[in-house]
Amino acid sequence: MATLGGRLALVCDLGVLISLEGGLGAGKTTLVRGFLHALGYEGAVKSPTYSLVEPYEFSRYDVYHFDFYRLVDPLELEYMGIQDYFQRRSICLVEWPDRTKDFLPHADITIGIQFMGEGRRVELMGRSEAGRRILSKFENIG
Repeated sequence: MATLGGRLALVCDLGVLISLEGGLGAGKTTLVRGFLHALGYEGAVKSPTYSLVEPYEFSRYDVYHFDFYRLVDPLELEYMGIQDYFQRRSICLVEWPDRTKDFLPHADITIGIQFMGEGRRVELMGRSEAGRRILSKFENIG
């Protein structure tokens, strides 16, 4: 999962929302960790289960890692100014997006992760033109 996240980071454009779907322990946070490390982040990457969002600032852009597993009321997102995170100079990675109702923009890429024995089955879906362009680049990096 970390390798997948790292490869995706190498071709990801700014201004996109990546939705991460899968059960507990499927590897969503591990994917985000690989994504951030590929961008040069050297610190610890933990799931923002209680804080809802963990920001990572880079010189030319920001990456926001959201985890909405413990979200009680999607209205909380409005109070935290959720729309302010989705900007042209940011990349947003969202765990448990199904708990947010209509408070998030549509995902550019959806990554579905399912357990398959001791491994994982991963499906990447481009949901927008930007998402399809990123996945096309992703397929071509080998």
